Amino acid sequence: MIIWVMYDIENDRVRSKVAKLCKQSGLYRVQFSVFLGTVDENGKDSLQLQIEELIDEKQDSVYIFPMSKRELQMTALMGKAFDKALVTDEVKALFL
Repeated sequence: MIIWVMYDIENDRVRSKVAKLCKQSGLYRVQFSVFLGTVDENGKDSLQLQIEELIDEKQDSVYIFPMSKRELQMTALMGKAFDKALVTDEVKALFL
């Protein structure tokens, strides 16, 4: 499945750990606090559980949005957007 992970995390150490978890899950950073990539359902669930253990639920926000291929194809990219060459072949092919 294709997922977007977006976050607003106050603590620098926790924010760095969440970014590292996203990268380890095979996601690509498309903005400072936004990651995009493909994972299976178990990978998404595992990432979610690991992030939940790190964040302060009273002050931090994390969003994990699953997205279909069709929805991703309809996504509008404006301005600098992100480097499509860094995204997996599956996701990159949807933007060609």
